[in-house]
Amino acid sequence: MTEIVNYYTSQKSKLLRDFDYAAKSMKKVLVLHYGDELAETIARDIRQEFEALIPNLPYIGGRKNSLTGSLIGAIWYLALYKALKKHGQTAEEAGKITYESIEVFLSSWPKLLKLGYRLLWRMMFTRLGRRLMKKEAKRSQRRQYPEDFVFNYVEGDGEQFDFGMDFTECAVCKFFHSQDADEFTPFVCLSDFPESRLTNSGLVRTMTLAEGTEKCNFRYKRRREVKQGWPPNFLKLNEN
Repeated sequence: MTEIVNYYTSQKSKLLRDFDYAAKSMKKVLVLHYGDELAETIARDIRQEFEALIPNLPYIGGRKNSLTGSLIGAIWYLALYKALKKHGQTAEEAGKITYESIEVFLSSWPKLLKLGYRLLWRMMFTRLGRRLMKKEAKRSQRRQYPEDFVFNYVEGDGEQFDFGMDFTECAVCKFFHSQDADEFTPFVCLSDFPESRLTNSGLVRTMTLAEGTEKCNFRYKRRREVKQGWPPNFLKLNEN
């Protein structure tokens, strides 16, 4: 129990270092939108928001859960949303800055880091990778941690998609809801598409829990062009 309580706070220095690395990309985008002076103020507020969130992050298995990193990454942008909201900005504005920041962040990675990440994703299309994903899916279905992700592995047909995952519970949605940030959740979900472009994993997704549907239906096909991104479909529908 002590490990669970102290998991994030014991790593506070590392979490802040990782955040500061990503925050460089946020700062670049903020400057483009608001100019140097206001961007500096907002960037400082974002870091304060993130630091304040650390003790409240839900434990979902720590290093034993491969999705812990995904949850922490999402919290970076929850902090951005909270800071921008205090400066009078909308969830859509925060969503746009988040999406642009993620694109800048991924493009800033050194070549070796990009290569390593692509190789990791390539492994997920192999027999071993699929076996590991099935194991993770079964682990999630035990619901050992209430705030965790829960998903099913979906076999592909080799034509429409190579493999898929159906998420029926989402740690990001749960935590954002606890932080009164439901309006922002659909925007942070868009980060999956720039990542899929980087890894040539060909993501298509037509529904998300954040938008009120029954599941998030991730479908991957290696080397397929990723067409989804900004603006998100739910904004396009609202405009029509």
